Amino acid sequence: MIETPARTEIGDQAAYAAAVQTAVAASAAYYGEGDSPLDDDAFDRLVRGIAAYEADHPGEVLPDSPTGKVAGGAVAGDVPHTVPMLSLDNVFSAEGLEAWAAGLARRLGREVAAWSVEPKLDGLAISARYSGGRLVRLVTRGDGAAGEDVSHGIGMIAGLPGRLAAPVTVELRGEVLMTHAQFEAANAARTAAGGAAFANPRSAAAGSLRAKDRPYQVEMTFFAYGALPLDGTDDETAARLRELPHSGIMELVAGLGAHTTAATPVPAITAATVERVTERIEEIAALRAGLDFGIDGIVVKADAAADQAEAGISSRAPRWAIAYKLPAVEKITRLLEVEWNVGRTGVIAPRAVLRPVELDGSTVTYATLHNAADIERRGLMIGDHVTVYKAGDVIPRVEAPVVHLRTGGERPIEPPSACPRCGDAIDASQQRWRCVRGRACHAVASVRYAVGRDQLDIEGLGENRIDQLVDAGLITDFADLFFLSHDQVIGLERMGETSTAALLAAIEGAKAKPLNKVFCALGVRGTGRSMSRRIARHFATMDAIRAADDAAFQRVDGVGPERAAILVAEIAELAPLIDKLVAAGVTMTEPGATGPAEAAESGEPAESGESGPETSALPLAGLSVVATGSMSGPLESLSRNQVNELIERAGGKASSSVSARTSLLVAGEKAGSKKAKAEKLGVEIVTPEEFAARVAAFL
Repeated sequence: MIETPARTEIGDQAAYAAAVQTAVAASAAYYGEGDSPLDDDAFDRLVRGIAAYEADHPGEVLPDSPTGKVAGGAVAGDVPHTVPMLSLDNVFSAEGLEAWAAGLARRLGREVAAWSVEPKLDGLAISARYSGGRLVRLVTRGDGAAGEDVSHGIGMIAGLPGRLAAPVTVELRGEVLMTHAQFEAANAARTAAGGAAFANPRSAAAGSLRAKDRPYQVEMTFFAYGALPLDGTDDETAARLRELPHSGIMELVAGLGAHTTAATPVPAITAATVERVTERIEEIAALRAGLDFGIDGIVVKADAAADQAEAGISSRAPRWAIAYKLPAVEKITRLLEVEWNVGRTGVIAPRAVLRPVELDGSTVTYATLHNAADIERRGLMIGDHVTVYKAGDVIPRVEAPVVHLRTGGERPIEPPSACPRCGDAIDASQQRWRCVRGRACHAVASVRYAVGRDQLDIEGLGENRIDQLVDAGLITDFADLFFLSHDQVIGLERMGETSTAALLAAIEGAKAKPLNKVFCALGVRGTGRSMSRRIARHFATMDAIRAADDAAFQRVDGVGPERAAILVAEIAELAPLIDKLVAAGVTMTEPGATGPAEAAESGEPAESGESGPETSALPLAGLSVVATGSMSGPLESLSRNQVNELIERAGGKASSSVSARTSLLVAGEKAGSKKAKAEKLGVEIVTPEEFAARVAAFL
């Protein structure tokens, strides 16, 4: 069954007229300054609701209705296009795609020769006109028939060369957008100049491209999706542009020096069947969260020029192309309040409380706000309409306020003047504010973290029991656990002889945990399970860690100057806690690891941090390994952390993300986007069973 996309329900003629007015205004803002009061999903739902009402009431259709018009009827600019810049019709499911493809085949009277499949970039469509290989004019899409001259933007757009590799006269069409890094840089520049932060990357690109006078410079990126001949194009080039398939045109464009998606993790491909098209859509969707730029769908086109010519176009869209829309990862909602929470290390972190909004398949009520300086830079206020962004399983974050929707009733966000947990002073010397009491401010959270499964794994110490111990004044940090007496423990609520003996035995057993577990339990800022393992394997002893300076820490894989400085400061701050652990007899060495000094004496590189000369013989020596999906076979009972420990015992480096440096991917069931990215990068992929066989000696 073909999925019916959600739409705004419109009950009567008055509601219909209001909806048309809202949609037209939103469309004009979207294609103008990029500051629409509606997010993409809300706008699409509204237009689908208008179309449904018009289908039921054909006699009431208003002339300015956005349905059936390019860009929803927005009119911007007076530079005529050489060929109309049309919108695309949409489908929302595999069934919808199959139905559209079958309809195209019926129109042609044959199967489509080949399909082109490429990401639908979330930017601003433009026409770039070259004369003799030199870029002479940029024009926005506008209403499809004419657009606005934005040639002042020449030189600001990466991927759109001022001169092509050949002196041809040609028109390139594509999307101008901002990568995530360019968006952050643009917002920093705009707020530093006294302006409000951009709501999202597409708004930032649209607003920046159209603005002629600004006190700052921003960079954008261009990706081409087509090319056309112009007056003055030589006959050979014009013939190629008319006769080449879409895939051939994109190769030609890339050869001229313009950006295409070919060099991205989601390059365009050609497919012989609709089944392969559907597979590619799933692959691109799986990679979406890790891309450096936004996409809101996948474009499917008949690749052959003959198929396109025969299929033709409607009044607003080509019949030979369709956009497969993906669920929205960005919405506009209200910022209701800001909570200031204290973490286990004393860091004071703001959290946005939002009017609940459906986003990427889940209801979002809270979002990240980083720190007080970030709130000030973005110009956020309580009561603001804000853009909320979510990518994959990443925690939602507030991008920026939608400033033009302010009513005057908004109020400033007041940062705390004292620690919101204990009332003590705040250390605001760094961007991330911290209670001056540090970990002592939130002892319960620190202890809960330290005794967790991936740290000391002390069975019987649940949240309620830790609360009792802290409230009774028996512990102020997790080192105090090792000094608890039988009488102290049995005196707690609902503790008998058996449970007391079991808890004390579990605490005693935790003393034998290896250094990497103990170091992880310390909760040093800038570290987690993986980094704790690397540090423990590199230094081998806690004494070596405590003696290390910035330069020594930077020899650990993944530690740069900034993190090294934090590590040195944190370890110095934790000295009393570490001393207590030593006094309690907790293990302070990493089994099998050779410290830098010993490694140097044995002829090994001091910075290797590996287990001596035999390391190179280990089955995963020198390999970066990522495990994803549900493990099976001999690995089925292992947690992800235990799998990572197995990787490192076998000589490899465990990583959580796939990149060009990844050597091996262990892909279990439902491996998802990481497997798709590994396939794209040519990374070796093995099943959990195959991997288990490779490291059998270390299981």
